Amino acid sequence: MLRITIAIIISVVIITSCNNTSSSKNNTVTLTQINSLENELFNSEVLTPDMIKARQLATLYIEYASIYPKDTLAPEFLFKASDIYMNLSNPQKTISLFDEILTNYPAYKNTPTILFLKGFVYEDQLNDYENARICYQSFIEKYPESDFADDAIVSLNNLGKSPEEMIKEFETK
Repeated sequence: MLRITIAIIISVVIITSCNNTSSSKNNTVTLTQINSLENELFNSEVLTPDMIKARQLATLYIEYASIYPKDTLAPEFLFKASDIYMNLSNPQKTISLFDEILTNYPAYKNTPTILFLKGFVYEDQLNDYENARICYQSFIEKYPESDFADDAIVSLNNLGKSPEEMIKEFETK
């Protein structure tokens, strides 16, 4: 259930931010390429996304952020790239992008979500429960009023437990 919620939230963030534009005319070619690939991937009626195009789009996002780090789209594009890599099961790249955003764009609007997702990737994709614990605890301390605070607490309490263990624990309560 938590994974479905996270996937829905990420999808909403991506879809709602696809229409961002930049005022700089120098960015037009790159933004045109990005917008074109986004349209191909997200407006397609095909149920299975094209993984090659997804990787190409992630690369464009990262390149854009590297070339224009002060552009307001830079953290947004890095976040979108991290989402693609998370869904392509490349947790090391995902964590790397999360760290880049958290370090270089601490005021970015999705910082709380990124910190939570970082814990999720450590837990779910890397089975690195110690780093997951650190992320979840940090998230709870920094964002106790967040919509994800309860999810972080549940995740923290269930780190490393199998679904069977969680069911048994639930049944005993």
